[in-house]
Amino acid sequence: MGNFILIPIVIILGLVLMSFVFIVKQQTAAVIETFGRFSSIRHSGLQFKIPFVQRIAGRLSLKIQQLDVIIETKTLDDVFVRLKVSVQYMVIKDKVYDAFYKLDYPHEQITSYVFDVVRAEVPKMKLDDVFVKKDDIALAVKAELNDAMLEYGFDIIKTLVTDIDPDPQVKAAMNRINASEREKIAAQFEGDAARILIVEKAKAEAESKRLQGQGIADQRREIARGLEESVEVLNKVGINSQEASALIVVTQHYDTLQSIGEETNTNLILLPNSPQAGSDMLNNMVASFTASNMIGEQMKKSKDAKSIDKGRAKE
Repeated sequence: MGNFILIPIVIILGLVLMSFVFIVKQQTAAVIETFGRFSSIRHSGLQFKIPFVQRIAGRLSLKIQQLDVIIETKTLDDVFVRLKVSVQYMVIKDKVYDAFYKLDYPHEQITSYVFDVVRAEVPKMKLDDVFVKKDDIALAVKAELNDAMLEYGFDIIKTLVTDIDPDPQVKAAMNRINASEREKIAAQFEGDAARILIVEKAKAEAESKRLQGQGIADQRREIARGLEESVEVLNKVGINSQEASALIVVTQHYDTLQSIGEETNTNLILLPNSPQAGSDMLNNMVASFTASNMIGEQMKKSKDAKSIDKGRAKE
């Protein structure tokens, strides 16, 4: 019977003892009120209070906190844009009273100041400048918030403009402009490459033609040298130059016929090949050489006569 009475007494004593003691976590402050009036601020560790007289009115975190604010506003060039501003702040350890009692909703207060500053700064800038000068916007927000929130026990650590999101149509237009610019640059590079290819190809063709012409010239020079040697050999056996040249041509004619006959895949070629063809060719060539020599001698005589007449006229 005595044990049953003892158990409730122990439980009651335990509950009373627990109401005397409370724990405050690290980087946290507890606000204590006595009969509804502010009494003290307790920091981390094991703390004591008077049961039924004092109570914990609230707890405030002393850690750095972040509030993300999204604002929609208009730029100087009439483009609507959404900005995300991240505000990092903390409760000042020595001003826990102000932070707890002066502001009911600190988040709403900070948000209002962010809206006010951003909507005052961004309309002064064009859209491109908003991207470039986002740090200036963040600094302006921080300066305004510091002045306003310090009175309420809050320290603004840093403000960041973490996102700039223009209207979807504006983004599509910007992407088209960027794509067009890149296509223009790509076309320029392709044009330069094509031009270089054409120039190099022309240079290669010119060099090929030059070497081909040089080869033909060398070939003809060697042919002429060989003909000259052949004529000299024939002159030694009593054949004059005209007859020797005709004989060489006829010989080459028959060499050509022989070469064509040896090729099985040669296209059809019609050439005079009767028994008297060689004789006719030789006679024609000799007659041509003789006629050309006679014409040359007459032109020489005519030129000499004109030179004599001019000399007499001067005298």
